[in-house]
Amino acid sequence: MTAENPEGLPSLADRIGRVAAPLRVQVLEVLREAILTMRFKPGQRLVERELIEMTGVSRTTIREVLRELAAEGLVRTIPQKGAVVLALSPDEAEELYDLREVLERHLVERFVERASDSQLVALRRAFTHLEDLVDEGAGTLDVLRAKDAMYDVLLTGAGNSALRTALSQLHARVSLLRAGSLSADPQRPRESVRELREVVKAAEARDAAAAGAALIAHVRAAARLGIAAMRASEAAPAR
Repeated sequence: MTAENPEGLPSLADRIGRVAAPLRVQVLEVLREAILTMRFKPGQRLVERELIEMTGVSRTTIREVLRELAAEGLVRTIPQKGAVVLALSPDEAEELYDLREVLERHLVERFVERASDSQLVALRRAFTHLEDLVDEGAGTLDVLRAKDAMYDVLLTGAGNSALRTALSQLHARVSLLRAGSLSADPQRPRESVRELREVVKAAEARDAAAAGAALIAHVRAAARLGIAAMRASEAAPAR
C-alpha cells in the first residue's frame, strides 16, 4: 500500500498554508496527524512522489519531514523500499510499555518530591484541559496533545534533563500505540481521564508512592487494550 488518497479524503495540501508557520513545520504537522489518526496505516509505504502530489510542496521539504518523522519514531527507512510507517509487533509493544512503566513511575514520584506548589497547580490545570477535551468528544490527536502537555508539566517539575530526554524518545516511539489504545475502545479516553485523575490527586496530596502506583495502573490499562487490539488485528484473516 502506498500513500494514495483513499476514500475521497481531501488533499493534504488543503491543510497547508492556512497558518503563519514555516512550510516544513506545517507539512510535518499534517503528515504526523495522518499517521497518528491511522490515515496512513502501520507498515504503509510513504512514496515521496505521492506525498509531493498530496501536499503540493517540494521534494526537499518532503525529505526533511520524513527525516524528522523517522527521528520521532513514527517512520522507518528501509533500504530499497524507502520510508514506511512504523509497524511494531505485539512483543515489541510489550517491551516498550514495560519500559514506560519504569520511567513514568520514576517521573511522577520525582515530581511529587520536587515540584513547587505552582507546578502542582499547573498539573491540575493541564489535567482539567484534558478532561474538558474528552468531555467534548475531541479527536484522538487533540487528546494526545493534551496528555503530552500534562507530561511536560511532570517533566518540568521533576527537574531531570536525562529523564526528559529518555521519555521524549520513548513517547515518540509509543505515539502510535497510544493513539491505537485510545481509538480501540470508545470508552478508553474517559477511562484514561479517570486513571490520570488519581495520579493528580495523589500528587496534590504529596503521596509519591500512590502517584506512582496510579500511573502504573494507567500505563498497564493502556497496554492491555492496545496490545490486545494489535493481536486481534494480526489474527484477523486478510481481506
